[in-house]
Amino acid sequence: MTKVKMLLAAAVAGVLSQAAPAAAEYPERPITMVVPFAAGGGTDISARTIAKFLEEEIGGKIVVVNKPGAAGEIGLAEVANAKPDGYTIGIINTPGIVTIPIEREARFSLDSFDMIAGVVDDPGTINVLESSPIKSIEDLVNAAKEKPGEITVGTQGVGSAGHIGILLLERAAGIDLKPIPFTGASTARNALLAGEIQASMANLGEALTFAAGAPWRILGVMSPEPAAIAPEVPTFKSAGYDIEGGSLRGIGAPKGTPTEVLDKLSAGLAKVVENEEFKTVSKNTYQPLRYVPRDEYNETLKRADTTFRELWKITPWNK
Repeated sequence: MTKVKMLLAAAVAGVLSQAAPAAAEYPERPITMVVPFAAGGGTDISARTIAKFLEEEIGGKIVVVNKPGAAGEIGLAEVANAKPDGYTIGIINTPGIVTIPIEREARFSLDSFDMIAGVVDDPGTINVLESSPIKSIEDLVNAAKEKPGEITVGTQGVGSAGHIGILLLERAAGIDLKPIPFTGASTARNALLAGEIQASMANLGEALTFAAGAPWRILGVMSPEPAAIAPEVPTFKSAGYDIEGGSLRGIGAPKGTPTEVLDKLSAGLAKVVENEEFKTVSKNTYQPLRYVPRDEYNETLKRADTTFRELWKITPWNK
């Protein structure tokens, strides 16, 4: 090869190398995080807090978008049916991700998602007034046994996490309570304070907020271990009723999302939950943290699916 040809070949190679830059590292554009509920609720607060700290860990912008409706189905379907490229993720709320496909023909199933990690576990609680003769979990069970179907307990609606929590307790303790549906935890709270009902369901974060300055007693929490933000509240498990209920919130992506993307998001979340500022913000906004790694998170949801399918056979919650 002549010197001129050699110089020409080198020039062409240089041009080609400049025309084909290395693939950009994920994320190279903003990520959308879908919240399947309206702004301002516990799930929305969790999503926005997680997004703020996660974008610092992965080096990319995360835009939180609310897609409320149909008890969370609209937003969850938005995530499930999005392109699995890592640019649409969503906050996954239990029990909805499991119960919605059980109770109706939904546009997604548990298998429609690649889970990333669980972050916030806002467990269910049962609450009474301080003046109530029911002062413990065992008192509640005994009262229900003495008066089957007469102890009124407010819920956030038929099929809500609170309603399902009641059904789980009924099954575990062999009792019969009387669920009273309301439009939300706050309206059930007002009814309890007014003496219209004897007890009320609420997630722990809500219950702690409601208890501030009010004659309010939290009987117990439906979590496997005492919550860090309220360690004095006994678990139902400690009273002999091994039930878990409430709102386990994590992050998921459409099925088929590249492994390297899932790995980066998972690693980012693992760092987020160790961030002291994140812990402080979560504590101040009553978000009980419970980091659940990807594999364990998947198994937790599968167990929930089995539990709720068994419960549905016995007590369909939308009937």
